[in-house]
Amino acid sequence: MVGFKATDVPPTATVKFLGAGTAACIADLITFPLDTAKVRLQIQGERQGPVQAAASAQYRGVLGTILTMVRTEGPRSLYKGLVAGLQRQMSFASIRIGLYDSVKQFYTKGSEHAGIGSHLLAGSTTGALAVAVAQPTDVVKVRFQAHAQAGGGRRYQSTTEAYKTIAREEGFRGLWKGTSPNVARNAVVNCAELVTYDLIKDTLLKANLMTDDLPCHFTSAFAAGFCTTIIASPVDVVKTRYMNSALCQYRSAGHCALTMLQKEGPQAFYKGFMPSFLRLGSWNVVMFVTYEQLKRALMAACASRDAPF
Repeated sequence: MVGFKATDVPPTATVKFLGAGTAACIADLITFPLDTAKVRLQIQGERQGPVQAAASAQYRGVLGTILTMVRTEGPRSLYKGLVAGLQRQMSFASIRIGLYDSVKQFYTKGSEHAGIGSHLLAGSTTGALAVAVAQPTDVVKVRFQAHAQAGGGRRYQSTTEAYKTIAREEGFRGLWKGTSPNVARNAVVNCAELVTYDLIKDTLLKANLMTDDLPCHFTSAFAAGFCTTIIASPVDVVKTRYMNSALCQYRSAGHCALTMLQKEGPQAFYKGFMPSFLRLGSWNVVMFVTYEQLKRALMAACASRDAPF
């Protein structure tokens, strides 16, 4: 057995809720530069055609993007929007991951044998609910990450000022800009990520290929990250473009997607795929491994506290 030993008592909903948010924050701290590189690559060339965009591309590849940002904006640019990112994960991941098992049990009426439909329904529900709560933090995070500061002023002076400025200039609807594509993205991401992780982990355990410890969690998380990136990339690019857009640049998320297709071609929907996979793959590994260990550690702490002397 590697890591904390599983307890006899299953984790409570509160332990899952707190554990998911904490694990997601830890994963964000480690993988945030990859997320910032992904955002820069996704928005690159959005006001140009495919030929002009390729000729004038400022960022090329994951490493090239990171090195260019460090050279022109300094190392701190890789962590632009981190505060909003951590605020997002603490509210967002706590709901979409922490409540997933509880919602799944609700749809199966407590049955231990949940079908694929129940997994997908639970993933879609918690993903959509999480977006409804945490959307403003996502908007601010993307705005910070997308803004190149080389030689120019800051778009926003602080995270708090960003919330206030967006609300003042664009109305409160501006803080929920891109909710539709984000709901679509996170329904897809949650289903691909959590359901794939759940199914792969269950398959490995039932086939006695692995035991319920770190190697099993690592393998399941990495595979879930790869599947999720392939499925969710097109929606993710549209979400990023739309949330970062100027007022009235796009009429809707659908208009944003159509404009991308007309100006840049279908390949635009997979811009930033490699950093997306590197980020989502590594994020999944760190998050799920940490989450599984936190659940066990918190339950062990509760059992130790309640045990008689």
